[in-house]
Amino acid sequence: MSYSSLKECVDDLERTGRLRRVTEEVEPRLEMAEIQRRVYAARGPALLFTRVKGTAFPCLSNLYGTRERTHYLFRNTLAGVKALLALKADPMAWLRKPLSYAGLPLTALHALPRKVSNPAVAACETTVDRLPQIVSWPKDGGAYITLPQVYTEHPDKPGLRFSNLGMYRIQLSGGEFSPGRELGFHYQIHRGIGVHHHAAIRRGEKLRVSVFVGGPPAHALSAVMPLPEGVPEVFFAGMLAGRRFGHGSRNGHLLSADADFCITGTIDPARTLPEGPFGDHLGYYSLAHPFPVMEVDKVYHRRDAIWPFTVVGRPPQEDSHLAELIHEFAGPVLPAEIPGLHAVHAVEASGVHPLLLALGSERYVPYADRKPRELLTIANAVLGFGQLSLAKYLLIAASEDAPRLDIRDVEAFFRHVLERADWRADLHFQTRTTMDTLDYSGTGLNAGSKVVIAAAGDRRRELGREVPSALEQSLPAGFTDVALVMPGVLAISAPAFRDPAAARVDLNRLIRKWEEDFGNPDAPGYAMLKGFPLVVLVDDSAFAAKSLDNFLWTAFTRSDPARDVHGLWAMTEDKHWGCRGALIIDARIKPYHAPALEPDPETARRVDILGGSGKSLHGLI
Repeated sequence: MSYSSLKECVDDLERTGRLRRVTEEVEPRLEMAEIQRRVYAARGPALLFTRVKGTAFPCLSNLYGTRERTHYLFRNTLAGVKALLALKADPMAWLRKPLSYAGLPLTALHALPRKVSNPAVAACETTVDRLPQIVSWPKDGGAYITLPQVYTEHPDKPGLRFSNLGMYRIQLSGGEFSPGRELGFHYQIHRGIGVHHHAAIRRGEKLRVSVFVGGPPAHALSAVMPLPEGVPEVFFAGMLAGRRFGHGSRNGHLLSADADFCITGTIDPARTLPEGPFGDHLGYYSLAHPFPVMEVDKVYHRRDAIWPFTVVGRPPQEDSHLAELIHEFAGPVLPAEIPGLHAVHAVEASGVHPLLLALGSERYVPYADRKPRELLTIANAVLGFGQLSLAKYLLIAASEDAPRLDIRDVEAFFRHVLERADWRADLHFQTRTTMDTLDYSGTGLNAGSKVVIAAAGDRRRELGREVPSALEQSLPAGFTDVALVMPGVLAISAPAFRDPAAARVDLNRLIRKWEEDFGNPDAPGYAMLKGFPLVVLVDDSAFAAKSLDNFLWTAFTRSDPARDVHGLWAMTEDKHWGCRGALIIDARIKPYHAPALEPDPETARRVDILGGSGKSLHGLI
């Protein structure tokens, strides 16, 4: 079915056993987030909180909490939208299988927005302080809207055709914002709204903004879809919802007719206030920094309004399933946009942007020794394409070397690359460049480096599968506990990172000791390390090696390639850095990193009670 409202979706989920009501009064500060995290981890149902302290509005969470439920929400439209996107990638497919695309005209028709004179969302008005004030993590700077749909129009070309609908976190309270009158907007300038922001600055005027919350589930997903610039998300929302995007207007602001809430106002592009801290999807707090401010005009809501929210943190969390769906949509489109690219996978466990895997063609002149050539061209295109440009570590392999390699099998992909990588030639750095705003491993906000690791050709080495018994004896003082992460990868507990100078001394002690003990990579003594081309220095090697997810999160959220990638027998030739021995990533926690997220123990104890016999959450938490 095609949902016309969030309430219709909730009723359907409850009728089919996919939703549970929480009838006890719950605290929006930390308690609801703790419940959500636990129920998500248990692969539980969607949750409708009917008694939320401080607000009259019921709240919905875990709507997208399982892959099965996410697909259920879009069961009638998913195939049609995927077919339409696939047709964009391969227009001749229509001629080869015309019957397979018979339903596309109706799908395309749903892309056309419809005007509504009396939108349901405008039935009632409220104020910001009466909205659910949900705080997810103990050090968050205030309450946040975590599933907003932010609508703006291009100041030079007003109207839906050049509009943007994006999901940017919004701070409802706290900080230096005027209570109830101002909201903090955290958006990165590369996002679609940034084009409108720049135009408003040039014109010397405020930017009109409408924030939609709720509505059909398709609308929230559309707000996070990485659509090409110039393709309005409201068009995609209609296709995915199976129902044309309805819109009305009040006081010059566009309203989503089917949303549950709509906050209208303006952003002065020249004005900022500190926004944050906020526990983010990398698993750390993003700290307070100057970001745009929205001056609130009106807060509208429908009569049966439901407030949806999610909780982000160290992945995987609920948003992981939205990311999976985006992969499904984007999969057939990207190869059409970047010649030679077969597939990409942003690794959720690493926080998405820190680690990107890619498969491409290596079709250049078939030299006797196959080396990455076309792969480097593809990698540069990937790093210049939309949100993929935020990738920090990009590992790209030639599809011809392993036609059956599954890019979503992260451990298999690592093994493939580590068997083939030549650290003397296959590391390609971009220094002093931009990186994800949420990543604090670089040199400053939005600043850091990237590295491309490109691997092609036959296997160079067999990967070690057991920690060499004598390896710990070769560690200098302060380095302990060598652990096998996966074939070819070792984690070592290193001295705590105190400051860059001391850390460099520690690192050099390890490198000098190993170079002295093992000889060079061609010497017999190096056999102990030969099967381990990657060594990661961490604060706790047992934690890093306990699971693949732990390794991915630790190694790639706590390192900046230019500063933290080192190696044995390092060399620089013609400004190209490489090494003849093992590559070493320093993934220790640094003093300049943002703190990791930790739940509040007292809140956890209160939530334990809600899982007791006779309580709404019994059997779920």
